[in-house]
Amino acid sequence: MILRMIYFIIALFILHTPIWCLSQENIIPKPIKAEWAEGKLDLSKGVYINDANINLANEYKLLTSILNDWGIKIVQKRKGIPAINLAISTQQIGKEDAYNLLINSKEIKITSHSPRGIFYGLQTLRQFSVDHKKIQFANIQDEPAFSWRAYLIDVGRNFQPMEMIKEQIDVMAQYKLNVLHFHFTEDIAWRLQSDKYPGLTDASVMTRWKGQYYTKQDFKELIQYCKERHITLLPEIDMPGHSAAFKRFFGVDMQSEEGIKYIKELLAEFRQNFPELEIFHIGGDEVKITNKNIMPEITRFVEQLGYKKTIGWDPGSNLKPQTIRQMWMGGPRLIEEKGDLVYIESKHLYINHMDPLETVTTLYHRQVGEVDKEHKNLIGATLCSWPDRAVAKPIDMFYHSAIYPALLTFAERIWQGGGRAGWLANIVSSDDSDYTDFVEFEKRLMHHKKQYFQDRPFPYVSQIGIKWELIGPYANEGDVHKSFEPEQNPFDSNLEVDQSIEGGTVILKHWFGNIIQTAIQNPKANTTYYARTKIWADKDMVKPFWIGFNNHSRSYLTDTPELDTWDNKGSQAFVNGQRIAPPVWKQAGQKGELEVPLLDEGYSYREPTMISLKKGCNEVLLKLPVAEFRGRTWDNPAKWMFTFIPVEEEINK
Repeated sequence: MILRMIYFIIALFILHTPIWCLSQENIIPKPIKAEWAEGKLDLSKGVYINDANINLANEYKLLTSILNDWGIKIVQKRKGIPAINLAISTQQIGKEDAYNLLINSKEIKITSHSPRGIFYGLQTLRQFSVDHKKIQFANIQDEPAFSWRAYLIDVGRNFQPMEMIKEQIDVMAQYKLNVLHFHFTEDIAWRLQSDKYPGLTDASVMTRWKGQYYTKQDFKELIQYCKERHITLLPEIDMPGHSAAFKRFFGVDMQSEEGIKYIKELLAEFRQNFPELEIFHIGGDEVKITNKNIMPEITRFVEQLGYKKTIGWDPGSNLKPQTIRQMWMGGPRLIEEKGDLVYIESKHLYINHMDPLETVTTLYHRQVGEVDKEHKNLIGATLCSWPDRAVAKPIDMFYHSAIYPALLTFAERIWQGGGRAGWLANIVSSDDSDYTDFVEFEKRLMHHKKQYFQDRPFPYVSQIGIKWELIGPYANEGDVHKSFEPEQNPFDSNLEVDQSIEGGTVILKHWFGNIIQTAIQNPKANTTYYARTKIWADKDMVKPFWIGFNNHSRSYLTDTPELDTWDNKGSQAFVNGQRIAPPVWKQAGQKGELEVPLLDEGYSYREPTMISLKKGCNEVLLKLPVAEFRGRTWDNPAKWMFTFIPVEEEINK
């Protein structure tokens, strides 16, 4: 019944909203200011491109591609033919990335004071719907809240083919991200060719994806590919930590006098091979500094090589004041506008720690650095993909983590600014002022999934309308199999409901503890909760569902459940009183191990669970016990959560 009411409200909205308005309001990231007018520019006879500016060659190329996709002819200038003008303004419109996009009865005009702004205006234009070769009148004035909008890929641990990297760069460009942080050195492997020390990329030095690395030509190709899309490639050679591959080859610690000599030779060679790069990441985290002079010495050396800026991890080593700090650890922290230190936010932006559905809700509500927009001490943020655990094949990373849904959601937030203070894991309540905004964003996200990602991994489905009542807590005294009243009569009106919450995934307690706001305030160990909902079916059917009760982080060493269990906490699922059997795990009982790839442990990369539904209302009950919150080991933590959501069309019985 609840779902029927939601569909009815949506239908009313559609009926009373002009089609031309709906067709254009799917843009991601949403423009800061957009005015839509009734009327359309007719492109059926073709368009004339005013391509007089020689500095916009790449932008004209992109424009031509957009028109070809729309099926619009490019013709010579003549009366009655609309023009497309890409105009570099001598007046300051806003930030360097700012642009204006105007569509009226005579032309499409994009204005900016930089080619990058023109490029972003074209990316917005690209997302317009063209109906019968007509495009909606509009006036958009847009600029980002933050100038640093970055995405990190870790190819040191798990090698990615060039075409896969280029595809991610294309997605970055489409959604106005502008820095690719390229992490290519690790304990596992050093993955960039060296002429001076060719053995550094030998298979014998690598412990995973042996012999897979990038040639100098590959790297030059990536730099140029990024440049054409107004993306800065930020290389990272992690020093002095994460350097076991370096040590295996050279036989010395990087912090030793001889180790510093070798790393300087490699840095000098890198600079000689790629002189066009202007910024450099020196790493510095997760290592015991035994030589307090190494990072200051390396920083001076890198600066002497001609780089304009160095970046390092914070917390990490003893960075110099001029080095930009990339924050990665700790709770929410306000970056006040004072002093001279400059920061980039990456705290709680590691998607390897997020369940796929959780990824979108967390990133959407995320306030960067606890501020609404950039200031002199905080220039932006970097979304990070760290697939620490080995994968069987590179594409698996995109199913294990919601990489593309994350990129789009992060692109929205970092461009728009704003968000909420603190870190959230779940959808906010429907009476919250931010709820409507999330519903609207998710609608746009699902449109983009259908429009642009049909043939690519996009592990996200709409969570709106999946409403749960949480019942509890019940003290289970450490016995996760202990039964309580809801198992006898789940929908007894006398059962006391603790709270109602919405979502396909609900986090009761995150493994990061109270720094992330979850469903249960002050959760207690040795506790059982129940979650109940009702699902309507118009007829008898078999429907596929995503079901899960744990999130196997791509970093932590979560154990695979034993056979005939959903997890190691005693969780259960019932539909209409019938227990839903867990999958027959391919690696049942496998202890967490970084070198053992995940195969079917998560709902987003295994076959959905097929559930028989009867015509009418179907009752769902989830049992959610927990004993101790600490895991078997520190790197095998308990994440108290559940996922239960339909994912595809039903199969008729």
